[in-house]
Amino acid sequence: MVLKLYGASNSTCTRRVATVFHEKKVPFEFIEVDVLKGASKTPEYLARQPFGQIPCLDDDGFILFESRAICRYIEAKFPNQGSTLVPTEAKAKALFEQAASIESSNFEVYALPAVFEKVFKPYFNLTPDQATFDALIAKLDAKLQAYDTILGKQKYLAGNELTMADLFHLPLGTLVGFAGSDVMTSKPNVARWWKELQARPSWQAVQGDITGTA
Repeated sequence: MVLKLYGASNSTCTRRVATVFHEKKVPFEFIEVDVLKGASKTPEYLARQPFGQIPCLDDDGFILFESRAICRYIEAKFPNQGSTLVPTEAKAKALFEQAASIESSNFEVYALPAVFEKVFKPYFNLTPDQATFDALIAKLDAKLQAYDTILGKQKYLAGNELTMADLFHLPLGTLVGFAGSDVMTSKPNVARWWKELQARPSWQAVQGDITGTA
């Protein structure tokens, strides 16, 4: 049975999962959830996702939510399709988990609130705080200096092979640029890594409206 992805095309977390579907070449059905109209708070949806958040995966009745968990599940279920995004050798897998932790604890914690200030606040008719945005970008810039050191020694965050940890950066990192910051391209090694990630067909496939491939 085809996997069903419930989400929204403009959701960073939904785009994270859709990118992995494309990278893995796994067919999926996409069901758009209109969060602004309350579609994620209906009894039917809450039965799948009790927090009323997106995305959510339905694999023939097996329900899973949280975007990074869904991505790991896709890799685990389809290890021999498309790109291998989580290594299995012990040391390589440990380095992948290290890189995934770097993304959540050193990147998203600054990128998400920065994007909220300059992208999401105007969307909800709220006034952005430039000082808050600038402070968050400064903190992110400092973290990306460490990224630049790592990426000066290897091609990707976990070594010389692409992993899911690299792809996890794409939705928010792209919106950081949309918000007006060049922080993703101001350091040579980060810029090389970032431009390569953004050019991947899997990421290009989820620009604009997300469409299923099943």
